[in-house]
Amino acid sequence: MAVRALLTASLLLSCFIATCYGVTFSSLQRTLLVNSSPTPGQVLKAGDDQITVTWSINQTFPAGTDSTYKTVKVHLCFAPISQVERGWRKTVDDLEKDKTCTFKIEAKPYTPSSNHSYTWTIERDVPSATYFVRAYALNAEGHEVAYGQATDSHKTTKLFEVQAITGRHLSLDIASVCFSAFSVVSLAGFFFMEKRKARMSK
Repeated sequence: MAVRALLTASLLLSCFIATCYGVTFSSLQRTLLVNSSPTPGQVLKAGDDQITVTWSINQTFPAGTDSTYKTVKVHLCFAPISQVERGWRKTVDDLEKDKTCTFKIEAKPYTPSSNHSYTWTIERDVPSATYFVRAYALNAEGHEVAYGQATDSHKTTKLFEVQAITGRHLSLDIASVCFSAFSVVSLAGFFFMEKRKARMSK
C-alpha cells in the first residue's frame, strides 16, 4: 500500500515538474521540411514585401510519426546575430520562455498532404533585424511536438533581413517639399507686392 502511494506521488510529481518546465526545444524532432522565399542576405521592407513559406512532413520518418500533429504554426524568428546583447530576443530551451520566434506568420490545422504554401505580408511592426523561418507542429493540447526550419541547426544559412518602417513616408516627403516651395513663392510674392505698393505711394 505504501509502495503504491509512493509511486502515485512520484507520478504526480513528475507531471507537475513537466507542467512547470513545459516543452523544451531540444526534445523536439525535426520532422518538418520548411522553405522560405527570400534569398540569403535579401533585404525586405516591413509593411510592403512578402514572404512565401512552404512546408511538408519529412517522408523519411516512419509512418505514423505525425499521428499526434493537429496544428502547424509558422513563425518569423531572430537569427543569432540579431540576438546579441538583446535579452528580450534571447533563445531559451524552454519554449515557454524562448523569445527567438515572436512573430507568427500563420497557424492552420495539420494535414499530411505533400506541400503547404502560404504568402505573408511582413507586418508593419516588425523591427529591423536578420531573420529565418521556423514551423512547429502542435498536438491536441497545443504543445509543440516537432519542428522544422528554413535554416540549418546553427541558424547560419538562408537568413534574410527586414528593414523596419522609419516613420517617414514618400507621400509625406512630397507634401513637405510642395509646402516648402509654396511658402517660398508666397514670401517672394509678398515682398513684390510690398515693393510695388511703396513705389505707387511715391
